[in-house]
Amino acid sequence: MFKGILIEKDGNGHRARLMEIDDSLLPDGDVTVRVAYSSLNYKDCLAITGKAPVVRRFPMIPGVDLAGTIEASSHPDYREGDSVLLNGWGVGEIHWGGLAQKARLKGEWLILLPAAFSSRQAMAIGTAGYTAMLCVMALERHGVTPNKGEILVTGAAGGVGSVAVAVLTKLGYRVVAVSGRLEEADYLKGLGAAEVLGRAEFANPGKPLGKERWAGAVDVVGSHVLANVCATTKYGGIVTACGLAGGMDFPATVAPFILRGVTLTGIDSVMCPRPTRLEAWARLARDLDISKLDAISHPVIGLGEAISLAPALLAGQVRGRVVVDVQR
Repeated sequence: MFKGILIEKDGNGHRARLMEIDDSLLPDGDVTVRVAYSSLNYKDCLAITGKAPVVRRFPMIPGVDLAGTIEASSHPDYREGDSVLLNGWGVGEIHWGGLAQKARLKGEWLILLPAAFSSRQAMAIGTAGYTAMLCVMALERHGVTPNKGEILVTGAAGGVGSVAVAVLTKLGYRVVAVSGRLEEADYLKGLGAAEVLGRAEFANPGKPLGKERWAGAVDVVGSHVLANVCATTKYGGIVTACGLAGGMDFPATVAPFILRGVTLTGIDSVMCPRPTRLEAWARLARDLDISKLDAISHPVIGLGEAISLAPALLAGQVRGRVVVDVQR
């Protein structure tokens, strides 16, 4: 038996409960992991609360992230005792995820835990930090170097935004942070942001083109925010889009793309190819100041607390990354 958050949906509605689960119910997979830590992401909160149809099979254990130790393996790349981590691959959506004390998975979804991080630190980074690094890598691929100008990061007090601000600053970029919580300005400046702007400046319908300012951007909000970011990006700049906290719509025009040559590139962390994942985690080990992880991390919570914290995270009331100690 092991403890886990189990989401069920039936004639009695949608519910998430902390339960004792029998090992025999674990799904198919060639690797069994004794989970040490997971994390609470925006998608996990949608799954737990049922606010969006994230879960596609029931019952489901949520949790798109996990870090732990191999308990049993028939996969040639892993053996008992290996420390591993996982991000995405549909885990927590169509395959039981990390918000439990045990997981059975496909070995091809795992990567060995980088030596630079403990399991707890890896989950303080998690899918959010790994996604942030994918955005940074996309900016670099399109030739956006620190001398090209400012980088805008929206939703900056959240998990993706916090890591993006910290990494970009360490790489020498001048970062401007956007947040709906201006009371977090000191926190964001502590991560390296040179300036903090309120989300209200971007949240309403804007002009097809605005004054050029950003050499690049990391956007986790979508909707009018993303449209206004594109409209104010400099000629030849790149905007990376990786979230929809403000909405799935994109009420923009083609003007930034055909008149200024702006590139809008989507960042998908779930099905990202393994070589790119390995590169992203290697870059995190090199380019993220580990000393900032404590500031980025919400106090560690236990499994039961994840259910009660989910609505607050969805409402944008939680700063940074939420690490879950699944043994608590």
